[in-house]
Amino acid sequence: MLMKFGDVESAERIFRSIKAKDIITYGAMVKGYVGNEMFEKALDLFEEIDIELGDVTYTIVFNACAKLCNDRAMKIGKKLLAKMPENYRNNNITSTSAIDMLMKFGDVESAERIFRSIKAKGADIYGALMNGYNLNGESWKCFKIFEEMKEKNIIPNEIAWNILIGTCAKSGMLHHCQYIVNQIPLNIQNKIRIQNALIDMWGKCGSIEKAKNVFNIVVDRDTITYNGMINAFALNGMGTQAVELYREMPNNLRDHVSQICVLNACSHAGLLHEARTIFNEIS
Repeated sequence: MLMKFGDVESAERIFRSIKAKDIITYGAMVKGYVGNEMFEKALDLFEEIDIELGDVTYTIVFNACAKLCNDRAMKIGKKLLAKMPENYRNNNITSTSAIDMLMKFGDVESAERIFRSIKAKGADIYGALMNGYNLNGESWKCFKIFEEMKEKNIIPNEIAWNILIGTCAKSGMLHHCQYIVNQIPLNIQNKIRIQNALIDMWGKCGSIEKAKNVFNIVVDRDTITYNGMINAFALNGMGTQAVELYREMPNNLRDHVSQICVLNACSHAGLLHEARTIFNEIS
């Protein structure tokens, strides 16, 4: 509770007062450090643990190592993974964290090896692998993984669809985009996170009409929705439309990204007067 409130000092005081600490106590403390982005402290405490670890502790430490991603984190993460009991590999949450960690270390081969060793794979495991491919410049492998999911009747969750849409955006290939979009269930397509990703994807692939179609059906547009559409106009040389949409965007939704997107649009389209006006408003 204290860690969730950000009161790390009080949590540490209580932790120190506990004489007989078990793995749940240690786990809560390490998790609290991770939640408060104190990853080095999380690893310091982890190295003090001299009792048998539970699967939750493995997951928390893998997450801390993935966030830190420095030499120390890589050493601890890989050492911990090497001694992880075999039965924990079939815990999808722990294995997802391990794959995510290895991918962030750039160790694609080890991540793939763990992925193949898992007997019962859920959508999260596939999502972690695909996200890792995107991070490591191997986006094309995501399409192969998606086909494997279909063969095994594993239904992608919202996160996995979001990753696949991101993969399509990177590929820039319209036929890939349409192929994936055709398979996204309607209930998922109506989620704002997916709609925002689709606007970005269609914009990057040069299909501005499809980006506009998605934008028009978004019920509760947020900052990302507007920024995505402004950027889509910018990428496709439609500076005037980008400026018009920026003007329509509610002031409370505008952020520095909105400003960068609209100024880029002005720059690409040679709209110097509009760019100067917007810049003066920002200043």
